[in-house]
Amino acid sequence: MSPVNTPKSRWQAVQAAKQEPQTRAKNFGEVLKGYTEEQALAEASRCLNCPTSKCVLGCPVGVDIPSFIKSLKNKDYSKAITKIREKNSLPAICGRVCPQEEQCQKNCIMGRKGSPVSIGLLERFVADLELEKGKRSTQKVPLNGKRVAVVGAGPAGLTVAADLAKLGYKVVVYEALHVAGGVLVYGIPEFRLPKHIVQAEVDYIKSLGVELQTDSLIGRLFTVQELLVNGFDSVFIGTGAGLPKFMGIPGENLCGIYSANEFLIRVNLMKSYQFPNYKTPIRIGKKVAVIGGGNVALDSARCALRLGAESVTIVYRRSRDEMPAREDEISNAEEEAIRIKYLACPTRFIADDKGQVKGMEYVTMKLSEPDASGRSKPIPIKGSETIMDVDTVIVAIGRTPNPIIQSTTEGLKTLIGGIIEIDRKTGQTSLEAVYAGGDIATGEATVISAMGSGKIAAQSIHRLLSNRKQEAPLTPSATAT
Repeated sequence: MSPVNTPKSRWQAVQAAKQEPQTRAKNFGEVLKGYTEEQALAEASRCLNCPTSKCVLGCPVGVDIPSFIKSLKNKDYSKAITKIREKNSLPAICGRVCPQEEQCQKNCIMGRKGSPVSIGLLERFVADLELEKGKRSTQKVPLNGKRVAVVGAGPAGLTVAADLAKLGYKVVVYEALHVAGGVLVYGIPEFRLPKHIVQAEVDYIKSLGVELQTDSLIGRLFTVQELLVNGFDSVFIGTGAGLPKFMGIPGENLCGIYSANEFLIRVNLMKSYQFPNYKTPIRIGKKVAVIGGGNVALDSARCALRLGAESVTIVYRRSRDEMPAREDEISNAEEEAIRIKYLACPTRFIADDKGQVKGMEYVTMKLSEPDASGRSKPIPIKGSETIMDVDTVIVAIGRTPNPIIQSTTEGLKTLIGGIIEIDRKTGQTSLEAVYAGGDIATGEATVISAMGSGKIAAQSIHRLLSNRKQEAPLTPSATAT
């Protein structure tokens, strides 16, 4: 347990406890334990409450970070969580999976001389304390007579629903799956984001008066136009990016090769990680290769390890410097003895006599000038082909939007890859009263960026339906806390 900071230690962040690598590699329990009260108070004491509030500028949803930390310092935890929820309806989730190191914490002045204040862990502490005490103060706002349909119960859709409910709108959320949460429940493993945390945040949003209809696939049950005709004043589309990408190389259809999307859905949503309590096992061999370098690749690799793989190797075509995954998650994977093979790209998969993958050929890459992504372009080295023994492969090279909404919504303009075209300042699509946000409108991105786009769309919908001007302040009712 960390003591209250002394002047000498003030420049270093208080470290939260984690499960030991050898232990956590065999279970799906949460890896990072979070702060104790003493640790949270010690870390909060490092905040300078500087007047520039540059940390707020780094937050996609605009949380008043200095104010919530000041309340935490004063042990007014109720005021702290209320301040957070003014802008963020999913704080227990964001405190766990947001890349704070690239956003709010990146702007922290303390980081100029030492470690930035651990804003994410402080947010998590306050949100978890609220959940632990069971004292969520919510009061439904009187309805204003306007109805909004939200398509998709992922982070963007849930944010829109909460923000509009606080402003008096009747919001109905349509979710294609049997539970709400989107990528929060089907894509992120239990050891990073426990399912009960997601459910608690969904319950909070429902307590604001939001109606949730699961097993409801818009584009099949109703079209977007039918929602507008049948009584909704506006529609928000937040269906995410749930269609997996593949490499298009020989042997990719062999048994034992999964898309990360299928693999993680089976692990998380179908709860194969709790087999035999849930009778939904997934076959994992002894030697697993995961293709890709993002958080999804790391999640897949760490799940495979926990499901019994003897060795897991992540194969990434660039170097560690270009790897898009969070540094903490890369370190966690390395601590768990997951190997990362950099500068390698698969070229074909090899089958045994039963059609099961038994090998993967890859070539060594070298880095050249930056490509369109801003990262160094990988180029194959001729004659460097090598065979790796594998019996399970997980392809985690990205996802694109499912085309159901686009193909059933006449007049809806899209970009390459099925991404819905929107006005970035408002979230409006090519159709009147129809808005979109999150991965369906940006391509695969972070949870908090999806929430940020959801907030923009909610503000625009409010302006539209209340006939407000662009400059009009958007203040939720004081009774919605």
